[in-house]
Amino acid sequence: MIRTQQPSLALGVWLLACAAVVWIMVVVGGITRLTQSGLSMVEWAPIMGTLPPIGEAAWLAVFEKYKAYPEYQQLNLGMTLAEFKQIFWWEYGHRVLGRFIGLIYLLPLLFFLARGMVPKGWGWRLFGLFVLGGLQGLMGWYMVKSGLVDVPHVSQYRLTAHLGLAIVIFVCMLWFAMDFLRGAMPQRASSQGYRRLTALAVLVIFLMMLSGGFVAGTKAGFIMNTFPTMNGQWLPNELWAMSPWWRNLFENPVTIQFLHRVLAMLVVGVVLALFVVARKQNFTTRSGWLLTALGVQVSLGIAALVLVVPVAIGAAHQAGAVVLLATALWCAHSARKMPRSEAL
Repeated sequence: MIRTQQPSLALGVWLLACAAVVWIMVVVGGITRLTQSGLSMVEWAPIMGTLPPIGEAAWLAVFEKYKAYPEYQQLNLGMTLAEFKQIFWWEYGHRVLGRFIGLIYLLPLLFFLARGMVPKGWGWRLFGLFVLGGLQGLMGWYMVKSGLVDVPHVSQYRLTAHLGLAIVIFVCMLWFAMDFLRGAMPQRASSQGYRRLTALAVLVIFLMMLSGGFVAGTKAGFIMNTFPTMNGQWLPNELWAMSPWWRNLFENPVTIQFLHRVLAMLVVGVVLALFVVARKQNFTTRSGWLLTALGVQVSLGIAALVLVVPVAIGAAHQAGAVVLLATALWCAHSARKMPRSEAL
């Protein structure tokens, strides 16, 4: 069997397509959360759960199971079957999309391996990514279970872990795709300072997305809906209301929203610095797109806040975060896959 050691266009396109579907998955997950649909499926059936209820009797049986749990009893008492179906379909779609990602990832991977198209040293990376996808499914159910208890509200820790793992999978897919797709690159040099700034941009955007998970998990976006101050205060009085102090960082909605704003400003500062340095490096186009993506994302974040998180704008804000991260990864990848010059 002939094996190629060169990056494959087919592998790159496949990984890029998988990353795009993961992006859709993150957006659908955001809509599922915003429509309060995440606890509508109270069982985890990886195989049988692929098919939805068929027929009135099956729907009634699923609805009766939902009625036995606190979300119905405390929040949705009196909900009709038609109303239940509306939230069920979002959670069902989210789970089926996860299975779909597994199929479009594993089946082509097996094909590429059988044809000897996977370069040496890449097999373990690509299979490791598949394992991460399986763990993501388990993490999703672990998150849902935290809301099927006395308090019908998923743990913000588990929600953020679920989101964070999805981001890691997306980052790996996109980075690997760019590895395969880069082909013959222009002979441009990037300085050490520029490379470090691109890495810092990726890091702070990732941290901001994680803080967004805590905002979502504690519903911090539904309070203090003013900008630039928080209900007229730059430093809210409730900022350190919990004891011990560290709980405020993860459980106090006021502190969590405040930190999300601070991280957003940090991202703005890093991206602006990156844009300035990029002009000296002939990377202006890439950094310009990053600056544009940041402007759109900041605008969506402010709109989501002051309008008290409408579903459409909240979902767009989550989608924009992934686009912003992808653009930062593009900048970082191009800086590292070209010949390097001396540091600034």
